[in-house]
Amino acid sequence: MEQIDTVVEEPASWSRRLERRVMNPLIKTGQGYWIIVALLALVVAWGVYAYSTQLRDGLIVTGMRDRIQWGIYIISFVFFIGISHAGTLISAILRVAKAGWRTPVTRIAEFITVVALSIGGLMPIIDLGRPDRIHHMFIFGRWQSPILWDLLSITTYLTGSIIYLYLPLIPDLARCRDRLGNEAHPWKRAFYRLASVGWQGTEKQHKYLRIAMGCMMVLIIPVAVSVHTVVSWIFGMTLREPWNSTVFGAYFVAGAIYSGIATIIIIMVILRRVYHLEEYITRQHFINLGYMLGAFVLIMLYFNVLEYVTTGYKLAGEGRFHFQQLMTGPFAPAFWFYILGGMVVPGLIILNPGTRTIPGLIVASIFVDIGMWLERFIIVVTGLRVPLMPYAASWYTPTWVEWSVMAAAFAGFGLIIAVFVKLFPVISIWEVEEHREHQEAVRVAEQSLQRLREEAAVTQPASRTAFTWEGRHESS
Repeated sequence: MEQIDTVVEEPASWSRRLERRVMNPLIKTGQGYWIIVALLALVVAWGVYAYSTQLRDGLIVTGMRDRIQWGIYIISFVFFIGISHAGTLISAILRVAKAGWRTPVTRIAEFITVVALSIGGLMPIIDLGRPDRIHHMFIFGRWQSPILWDLLSITTYLTGSIIYLYLPLIPDLARCRDRLGNEAHPWKRAFYRLASVGWQGTEKQHKYLRIAMGCMMVLIIPVAVSVHTVVSWIFGMTLREPWNSTVFGAYFVAGAIYSGIATIIIIMVILRRVYHLEEYITRQHFINLGYMLGAFVLIMLYFNVLEYVTTGYKLAGEGRFHFQQLMTGPFAPAFWFYILGGMVVPGLIILNPGTRTIPGLIVASIFVDIGMWLERFIIVVTGLRVPLMPYAASWYTPTWVEWSVMAAAFAGFGLIIAVFVKLFPVISIWEVEEHREHQEAVRVAEQSLQRLREEAAVTQPASRTAFTWEGRHESS
C-alpha cells in the first residue's frame, strides 16, 4: 500500500499543512467556482421551468403513455439510488475491515450517498401526475405494495446516511471553529459553533464517537443492501415477463455498487485536481478503487450471463420478443454498448497494468456510468414494451421536458457537491492524522526490531546461530 506521505517530517508540521490544504477551499473562492455554480444553477432553473410545464399541462407533455408508463424519471431514480450505495456501503465495509487507505476517501463517498439519495428520492414524485397527493401514500398506502416498502426503505437509508456522514464530521467542524477564526464569514463561524456540538476532543468524547460510528457502520450495511433489493422488487413483483427474475435483488445491488464506485472515482479526480489534494488522495487510492471496480465487472458479467443465457436458451413465450428486441432489434445498440462499453472495456482497462492508471480509470468509470444508465433504460423501457396481449409493441420517446428534468437532476447533484466543498472539509482531517500516526508507530517499531536483529546478529557467533537453526529445523 502506498504511503500517504513518503517524506519524514514532524507530525505537527505535517498536520498544519494538511489543515491548510483541506481548509483552504472553505475561506477562498475563485472566479471559476462561481462560473460553474452559475452554469449548474441555470440548468436547474431550466429543469424547474420544464417541470412547471408538466405540472400545468399534465403528463401528456412527456413520452409516457398507458402501455409504457415509466420513462426517464424512473430510470434516473434507479440510477441515483444505485450510485448512492457505493458511498455509505463501501465506506462502512472499509471501516469494518479497518482498511487504513480509506481515510481520505470515505467522506467524499458518504456525501455522494446523501446527495444521490436526495436527488433520486425526488424522481418518483416528479413522475407523478398529481404530486400534491403524495401524502396519500402515508394515509391510504397498502402494506402489500412494494412501492410503500420502497418509500420506507429509502427514508430509513437517507436518515441513517445523514447520521453516518455527520458523526465523523464533528471533530473537523470543531477544528474549523477553532482554526479559521476571522478568515471565515461570521455566518460560517456561527454554523461551525452550532454544528460542532461543543466538541473539545477529550478522550471521553472520542470514545463515544467511536461507539456511535461503530454502531452506524454495522447498521448501515444491511440497510443499504435492503434498499436496492426493495427497488428491484418494484420490477420483480410486477407481472411482466422480462422482470420475472429471482436474482433481481442481488443483480440490482451489484449494479448499484458498480456504478457507485465509478462515480466516486470521477468525483475524486475532479476534487483532487481542483483543490490540489494529490498528496493525500494518491494514485494508490485510485488503484485500490480500480481493483474493486474490476471485481464488480466480473460479478456483473456473471449476472448478465445468468440472465440472458437462460432466456435465450428457452425463448419461451414473451421472452422471445424481449430477447430479439435486445439482441438484434431496435434496442441492440444500447444493449451491446452496455455489455461491451459498460463491462468489457472497463474490465480490459483495469486488467492491463499499462492502462490501470488515473486517466485510464477515469475513462473506465465514464463508460461504466453510461453503460449502467443504459442498463436501467433497457430494464424499464424494454420490459414495459413487451406486449401483454396480441397488439403491436408500443414505443417510448422522451420529450424535451423529460430530458430537461433529468439534466436538472444531474446539475443539482453537482451543485449540491459544489456547495458542500465550501462548507465542510472534503477529507476527514482527524482520521487521516490518526492513520499517519499509526503508520509512524508501525515504522518506528519495525526500525527498532530491525536494529535489535542486527545487534543480535553481531553479538551472536555465526556457528552457534547455524547450530540453533539447524536444530530447530530437525526438531520441526
